[in-house]
Amino acid sequence: MPAPLRDGRRPRLLFLVASDWYFLCHRLSLGLAAQAAGYDVTVVTPTGPYTTQIEAAGLRHVPVVMDRQGRNPLSDLNTTRRLVELYRRERPDVVHHVAIKPMIYGTVAAKAARVPAIVNAMPGMGYVFLNKDPLSRAIRVMVETAYKALLTSPNTRTILQNPDDLEKWIAWGVMRRDRVVLIRGAGVDTARFAPAPEPEGPCFVVLPARLLRDKGVREFVEAARALRAEGLAARFGLVGEPDPGNPASITSDEVAAWVREGLVETLGWRDDMERVHRESHVTCLPSYGEGLPKALLEAAASGRAIVSTDVPGCREVARHDENALLVPPRDARALTAALRRVIVDKELRLRLGARGREIALADFDQSHVARATLDVYAELLALVAARR
Repeated sequence: MPAPLRDGRRPRLLFLVASDWYFLCHRLSLGLAAQAAGYDVTVVTPTGPYTTQIEAAGLRHVPVVMDRQGRNPLSDLNTTRRLVELYRRERPDVVHHVAIKPMIYGTVAAKAARVPAIVNAMPGMGYVFLNKDPLSRAIRVMVETAYKALLTSPNTRTILQNPDDLEKWIAWGVMRRDRVVLIRGAGVDTARFAPAPEPEGPCFVVLPARLLRDKGVREFVEAARALRAEGLAARFGLVGEPDPGNPASITSDEVAAWVREGLVETLGWRDDMERVHRESHVTCLPSYGEGLPKALLEAAASGRAIVSTDVPGCREVARHDENALLVPPRDARALTAALRRVIVDKELRLRLGARGREIALADFDQSHVARATLDVYAELLALVAARR
């Protein structure tokens, strides 16, 4: 329970996230844990189809207009102005920004509005840092410059999800070690995601993610094509949808063509992933890089074998020959070979899945993550109180 503030009220915690969907999937459990711990919690996102679910869970929602992929400086300036007004009106004691745009605009606004404590959570390197095209490189320079200016104040902490990212940011001189906290992902509800016997029928391999190039979707489809050509009895499913706001998105036309070719099934976006894991055999995420993927946490907790890539974030959860088979990123041939192994070898799948459950319980239960994050809030509030 956080200590009451000097005026006797509960501390106000405000989350700023670029989409209601992302908060619902990745931060809802933290918001509820903070509320249960005594914080007055407000969630700020653009209004969307999942806003009512946030409110139904018992959290207050405040809408804001924010273009998470826009590159118009005037639009960005207006976003920052709106956030300054919102922060002055809401008067939070702690703000928790998630992902690049909320981190930059939110931190500028928080400083202008004199918010006492600022927490920034970076889910991963993101499109700008994973791609090498000229525009991405230019944006990367601007983002790094903004981070250097915004993320090193005494009342600011940045949460990173894997040690690779942490060491890179420090080596680049962007962040200070004493103002960075390593908290591995959003955690997983190990009661909701629990082991179940494998279903009957052909091995069903699912890729649960937004349908983006850097999630390895095309390599997954290439592997499915190769394994089907071999006559292997298996099914392949895409659990997610294209993200038109992301420059790396797969198009709906591409997905439709793959379905017509008989390569994959599409399950769309699902809010019952525990059922998806019960009805499948293997989870595959051939990503180019992650913060710490919740999709793999849920698969591990569900006792399902994992095939993924040996990249930051993924290898924190998916450990080669323990609970997963890891392959190099962007390597459809290696992915095909790994999938072939787990599809034909049930004993291997069961061994990997059982170890994954052990790892999820020991390292990634969402209660551990919530406690660690609440400790960050408490540390900053105590620091602010001591300076007054």
